[in-house]
Amino acid sequence: MTLLEAIGQLFILGFEGNRPSEALKAFVRELAPGGVILFGRNLGSPEEIAALTHALQAASSTPLFIAIDQEGGKVARLQAPFTRWPSAEAVGAAGSTELTAAIAASIARELMAVGINMNMAPVLDVLTNPANPVMAGRSYGSDPHMVARHGIAFFRGLAERGVIAVGKHFPGHGDTTVDSHLALPLVPHDLDRLSTVEFAPFAASISAGIPALMTAHLLIPALDREWPATLSRRILTDLLRQQMGFEGLVISDDLLMQGIADNTPPGEAAIRLLEAGGDLVLVCHDEAAQREALRAVAEAVETGRLSEARVRVSGDRIAKAKADYLREKPRASTEEIMAVVGCDAHQRLAERLA
Repeated sequence: MTLLEAIGQLFILGFEGNRPSEALKAFVRELAPGGVILFGRNLGSPEEIAALTHALQAASSTPLFIAIDQEGGKVARLQAPFTRWPSAEAVGAAGSTELTAAIAASIARELMAVGINMNMAPVLDVLTNPANPVMAGRSYGSDPHMVARHGIAFFRGLAERGVIAVGKHFPGHGDTTVDSHLALPLVPHDLDRLSTVEFAPFAASISAGIPALMTAHLLIPALDREWPATLSRRILTDLLRQQMGFEGLVISDDLLMQGIADNTPPGEAAIRLLEAGGDLVLVCHDEAAQREALRAVAEAVETGRLSEARVRVSGDRIAKAKADYLREKPRASTEEIMAVVGCDAHQRLAERLA
């Protein structure tokens, strides 16, 4: 693998369109991303989604992470005929980790049926602030131990069916009053409070073997007065890697969200994420910004700001996750897809919480 291809592996990119056009396939071949992420703009019928993911994999020289946000509740990209799953809040209120794991395994069956192998879930944020504008309904609750139990059950349910879970949003977005899509939230708590509440579900999930975590665009002065968590070596390396012992994938939240983009352009943000100890740069839209970020990382390696060894460390983590999870499977037939998507067993499971 060339250095440019190795750098491409450090990116998960969004794209326009819901069909495997020649332009889209050329985009994948040229930029060689480690993965792509799907949004509503990319989604047609189950058969069309399967055709799209199959074409993306065929265009890539290495297996792709194909990611989506399928939490349940209001954050569910896949609409009918896919099963409409209840929110994390409703799942947490039901109080059964067995039910949580069964829901996650069923979500994973539907994802895998159409070629999606990574879910940006579970949410591990502890919702301690009722005025939180972005986490309402998305958290399992206000008790960190309960959030940890359900988060672990959810990621294990996904893993049982071969889907990579991405716990989010480290180090904890539950007590904020600002949406990081719009501005940079500040979390004012001291280290004792952070350790006992915000960090607890992440620490438990790390101990349980969660394969990937997503960063939060948060300023936490008790940890780093200058840099938001996504760009902070103190948070991603000193805290997450060294103190908490996390060896899996660290994925940024979208670098074009205003919590980062207001102060740091995508190229510089991508470099800083990698310097901080992150592995995968998420840029969900804007091909110009994506190319800028890729170029900036390549130039940082060429000038010595980022070492090739640093790139290879993340590349090795990415390759391991792909070897562990991305088993090559034959493309499902229409009959096989429709036997899983929105099937009666999944509908009955979802209705238990209706």
